[in-house]
Amino acid sequence: MKNNLFWIAFLILGCAAVGSAGAPESKHVVLVVEENHSYDSVITQGGMPYLKSLAEKHTILVNYYANHHPSIGNYFTMTTGQTISTDDGYKGVVHDDNIVTQLVAANKKWKMYGDSLPEAGYIGGNKRSYVKKHFPMAYFANVRDDEKQRMNLVPVEQFVQDLKSSEGLPEFSMVIPDLDHDAHDGSLQEADNWLKKNIGPLLEDRNFQKDGILIVTFDEAAKSDSNHGGGHIVTVVIGPLVKDNFADDTFYQHESLLATIEDVLGLPRLKLVEKVPSFTNAFK
Repeated sequence: MKNNLFWIAFLILGCAAVGSAGAPESKHVVLVVEENHSYDSVITQGGMPYLKSLAEKHTILVNYYANHHPSIGNYFTMTTGQTISTDDGYKGVVHDDNIVTQLVAANKKWKMYGDSLPEAGYIGGNKRSYVKKHFPMAYFANVRDDEKQRMNLVPVEQFVQDLKSSEGLPEFSMVIPDLDHDAHDGSLQEADNWLKKNIGPLLEDRNFQKDGILIVTFDEAAKSDSNHGGGHIVTVVIGPLVKDNFADDTFYQHESLLATIEDVLGLPRLKLVEKVPSFTNAFK
């Protein structure tokens, strides 16, 4: 009987040491979102050779589909688990629970790094190549109404500074290239070059090499592809906890992205994504 109790306790403790839903635990999760291109143009046709090289070396989710056309509903789904709006000109304030709600409750740090963001704490409208519809945290009431949280909206130049600082990156970083660098207005090659220049150094970071997870995804496919709502897109998972040279053919959408971030950071899942699969297969 004692032996049985020992093994039961061992199994329980062993499971507890693993992140939620079998995911590993990470202290550094970075999400980068590109724009409006289908899987074939990026991978099959080789439109982003640097990203393709990362996909071949790490894990690519080959059966991942965006939720909507146009953009904004996808960004909200990634961060709240629901569409909120499909109006790219949406001017409302989001009071629903979101990823920031969870991070703050767990006393974990976060930042959203915006390419061409006019200034830290900016929650205004579009300016030059910066567009608010790609910056979901700027709509959240718990960010807008709290100066401390609002100042976590920072220009992308801060990403490199934080990476080099003694404190390092926060537990969760969301990095948003502007319209010229996310393949929305610029070319796939320009987006690929920006990714290599701005995100490439992350992979060499000592802290990231311990337990970091980088996820590069697209908000939606080309408008001509509306399969499953937003079309077939590229999502690549990278880091020391991630399988090498692996293609996961599980069906995923942006709810699973949110669920995965919650799981690896040890956060409770928002109710809307409680039952969706996370990227468990991608991890070693």
